[in-house]
Amino acid sequence: MNHHMAGSILGTEVVRREDGTLLTGKGRFTGDLRPDGLLTAAFVRSPVAHGNIAGIDVESAAAQPGVVAVYTAATIGVEHLKARFLVDPQFVRPLLAQQRVRFAGEPVAMVVAESPAAAADAADAVMVDYEPLPPSLDAEAAVASGAAALFPERGSDSLLRMFEPVEGLHDGADRIVSARIVHNRMAVVPMETDAVLADPTAEQLTLWVSTQGAHATRSGIAESLGLEPGEVRVIAPWVGGGFGAKGGWRAEHVAVAAAARQLGRPVAWTESRAENLISMQARDQVHYARLGVTEEGRMVSLEVAAVVDAGAYPGLGGVLPFITRVMAPGVYAIEKVQFDYGVAATNRAPLGAFRGAGRPQATLTIERMADLAAAELNIDPAEFRRRNFLPPEAFPLVTPTGGAYDTGDYAKALDRACELAGYEDLRAEQARRRSAGDPRRLGIGLSSYVEITAGIGLEEHAAVEVHPDGSATVAVGTSSHGQGHETAFTMIVADRLGIEMDRIRFVQSDTALVARGGGTGGSRSAQLGGSAIHAAAMEVLDIARQRAAGLLEASADDIVITDEGRLGVAGVPRATVSWEQVVAAADEPLRIELDHTTDGATFPFGTHICTVEVDVETGRVELLRHVAVDDAGNLLNPLIVAGQQHGGVASGIGQALFEHVVYDDEGNPLTTGLADYAMPSAAEFCDFTVASTITPTPLNPLGVKGIGEASTIGATPAVQNAVVDALSDLGVRHIDLPLTPERVWQAIEATSRPEPPVVWPEFPG
Repeated sequence: MNHHMAGSILGTEVVRREDGTLLTGKGRFTGDLRPDGLLTAAFVRSPVAHGNIAGIDVESAAAQPGVVAVYTAATIGVEHLKARFLVDPQFVRPLLAQQRVRFAGEPVAMVVAESPAAAADAADAVMVDYEPLPPSLDAEAAVASGAAALFPERGSDSLLRMFEPVEGLHDGADRIVSARIVHNRMAVVPMETDAVLADPTAEQLTLWVSTQGAHATRSGIAESLGLEPGEVRVIAPWVGGGFGAKGGWRAEHVAVAAAARQLGRPVAWTESRAENLISMQARDQVHYARLGVTEEGRMVSLEVAAVVDAGAYPGLGGVLPFITRVMAPGVYAIEKVQFDYGVAATNRAPLGAFRGAGRPQATLTIERMADLAAAELNIDPAEFRRRNFLPPEAFPLVTPTGGAYDTGDYAKALDRACELAGYEDLRAEQARRRSAGDPRRLGIGLSSYVEITAGIGLEEHAAVEVHPDGSATVAVGTSSHGQGHETAFTMIVADRLGIEMDRIRFVQSDTALVARGGGTGGSRSAQLGGSAIHAAAMEVLDIARQRAAGLLEASADDIVITDEGRLGVAGVPRATVSWEQVVAAADEPLRIELDHTTDGATFPFGTHICTVEVDVETGRVELLRHVAVDDAGNLLNPLIVAGQQHGGVASGIGQALFEHVVYDDEGNPLTTGLADYAMPSAAEFCDFTVASTITPTPLNPLGVKGIGEASTIGATPAVQNAVVDALSDLGVRHIDLPLTPERVWQAIEATSRPEPPVVWPEFPG
């Protein structure tokens, strides 16, 4: 049902309540907290990607002034880090490296000292004797050979997930288009790096963590330490960005907590930017794809073999290709889909989540294949997509890979994007430039995407209470780190109960104040947290109407919220009572606490159109305009949605043009600072035009879908398609990401040579 009725605050642009605190520097982040007696931790990290530890000498470090303790795997007192995603028990990571190191930057020892300077100096004084081993950096080779370089006792570094071949896969195809598509490894680069403060002097072991979910983080840390969850309290204060990478607990969090317990003093660790860049990484898949099409321009079959480099300790990285597989056919009515994948551990940093986690890879591959097929058949890319969209009347439906799509109107978003971009005029201008031989070539790139949101943990916790003074409190199990939850969620309560937003207190991210919670990730918050708040507010309203009916001697069915925010009798303007009177009418608090379950994941969608100019003499790409039309169902606050679209587009363009984690042949990370890792700033971007179409979902009471990751997923292929489109008449067919000037220039130069065929990977078995 659609609640966006006249007079409702929902669906209107409300300025974010959070921004005053952020803009004036009043937000307290984990690194800002300085309790009495605070100690600082520093980690000794492996300088080699792969090697055996022959010995660790901590004596001189321990003797340095200000040093309180130095820990190694032998003395930290914690055997293993509880795995967040257990893909194989033998891949489980030690807290500090034991016997062997498996990536450059892996923690080997931890120093705890009276000051950050003393901790850093002592960390430098820890002497570790490494016996280097040959690094394994080729996931494709590891999957093909089944070698066991990193985990010899396991017998293989690879984790294979092969699916049954599809009978007669390409039988209906007139032509098959092939490509090898690289999903470049990225660093997540949140504005606030990771941080933890553990205080053992409180009633419970209390940890402040820069995390996206206090409850999951508490469970993981407690279990790693051998404690009951009730013995640990986790608070996420202000968090400066997470993007999926702060979705759980880390080895460093547990090590700091273990030290604090042993020492009986608070211990803090705040990650340096270099530490963050070498450890918080994502994406990294290679897809081999074949798309079967008919001469009329219908996609009939899709075959993908994906190889994932999950890094040294496969966890979430080993799970993501499953999500990529589900979303493989995208927005298209492709009848037969075969998606095989292999995952390997390598001597790179363990792979985590980042803004889309598995879905951007699916979208990039199918959207590149759509453009390649359109070019092969000489059909306009927009027209080719229209011919192949799943039609609106086909929903709800289940795709060949098991995606249970709820609602969709893909052509509507495409048409709106074409209209905003001036698509026909752009094509005419492109043709004009080509015939004039202009070295600044125009490229127009499309991407029509669908993604899955709230795919995991379809339940969320919320509590709504109205107090004796008529103010209210709303508590929720999600965890905002920049998304604007405080604004959006207090809007729901204000709308349902008629209480002014500034009289509603918002509580989140503290395991002592919120009973349970799934945290934030996978664009789940509005659908699950918002729906839980809606359900709790409606139950509060039901009780309030019963009480008001008694006070006003009316039927509860006739009680409504008046424009003044009172409870009154419909059609009798003078018969009203205040919230204060309603709360006072009974002895027990007016409070509802509940867990709300939705009926399934939702599938937001949209079309992005990127326009670029490519200088054929230098390979430089200039962004001219990016149009994003996203559909996340009903909009609770269009201002927040637009902000999410802007941030998402920036992130997607970053992957397409600039960002890339680079390792040398020895497995040493080369992108260890923001001078080397090309993190774009506002100056690198063009103007973004963002708009929304609205196709509600019936799967939750608000009719909303997720928006936090959508624009990132839609943007990257639009940029890649635009750059290739600019050069297509020169014979450029595909360029791997990121589209640096060097790569673009090399692709132009290579058109004089025949293109090598795509060699399909060898999977064992």
